[in-house]
Amino acid sequence: MTNSVDTLVIGGGAMGSAAARELARRGTDVALFERFTPGHTQGASHGASRNFNLSYAEPVYLRMLAAALPAWRELEAETGTALLDQVGIVNHGANPAFDAVARLLPEFGFTAEFLDPAVAGRRWPGIRFDTRVLATPQAGRLNADAAVTALQESARAHGAHIRHGARVTRVQVLGENRVRITVVPQNADGSARGDAEFWEARRAVVTLGAWTTALLGPDIVLPRLTVTQEQPAHFAEREPGLIWPGFNHTPDPRDQRFGYWRSPVYGMQTPGEGIKAGWHGVGPVTDPDARTFRSEPTQLRDLRRYVSDWLPGADPDSFGEISCTYTTTEDSHFVLDRVGPIVVGAGFSGHGFKFTPVVGTYLADLVQGRGAPRLFSLRAARGPVLV
Repeated sequence: MTNSVDTLVIGGGAMGSAAARELARRGTDVALFERFTPGHTQGASHGASRNFNLSYAEPVYLRMLAAALPAWRELEAETGTALLDQVGIVNHGANPAFDAVARLLPEFGFTAEFLDPAVAGRRWPGIRFDTRVLATPQAGRLNADAAVTALQESARAHGAHIRHGARVTRVQVLGENRVRITVVPQNADGSARGDAEFWEARRAVVTLGAWTTALLGPDIVLPRLTVTQEQPAHFAEREPGLIWPGFNHTPDPRDQRFGYWRSPVYGMQTPGEGIKAGWHGVGPVTDPDARTFRSEPTQLRDLRRYVSDWLPGADPDSFGEISCTYTTTEDSHFVLDRVGPIVVGAGFSGHGFKFTPVVGTYLADLVQGRGAPRLFSLRAARGPVLV
């Protein structure tokens, strides 16, 4: 027996959940299939904290941010769930884009100001600043776990069918407006539970993160998507009660003090868990089905050294490791495009979560025959993210 629906969504992390919600709100008959159980830690959408970072110099992203802020607030109001805490973000270090960011943010309704490092240090004593500080007070922190739950709750309320423990093992393109998938029900341990199911639809949205290439690679020409196991950590707070904004810190390659750094550092306070800090996008390449969930020892050692050098409010010797995946394109721009009946949402490159409601809108637009920004096209000539 083959089941039918207008649109299938394959992958129920943040982006797939947002797409299903938006399609359901538009009256589309949509079914979402997620391989793992609710709240799982296998992908990129779990955990209690993500930076809602505003510091972009690319107008496409700034327009998305201007739309994302009210969209998050709308989701909060609809579901009665607190998701975004605008604690601000401070940026420092040798980032040549800071002047452009400060100039552009007011054009999109956001405030930006430069602070002397001594002034910033008095305001936020948990952080040591080495250069002028670009402060963005309307930035903040998102609760990722709560956001995915809220998106799915809203999607269901608008009529979406959501299935967990349902692994899509095959996608077959049957025509310009017809696609067929094979779904294998599975238990929490990954073992099969019952017979395979077959579903057909006019469109299928694939938002599988680290598993995208494995499912679509033989049939759709995708950009190179590199999957890494990223390994930030939560460090204990030395002095509870300090005010902590989120933070981004860029090294100066000419300064020997930064010789042990792997990349720029990002972080934020995660209430109840400590101060999150991590290298950005330099974890070991991994198979998402064969992850160790353990930090690479030398990267963890150097991260602890960073905390000792630059976060006086955190304890480098008291920490809890974190494991998640990045699925990164070569230019760090997203992939949002359609090929025949397949809509692809992929390559969010470690900076996509803040845009989730807007990405859901773009994916729904692609289902309905409209476009997403050309920057995210499979065929676009794309340059690096300016952030």
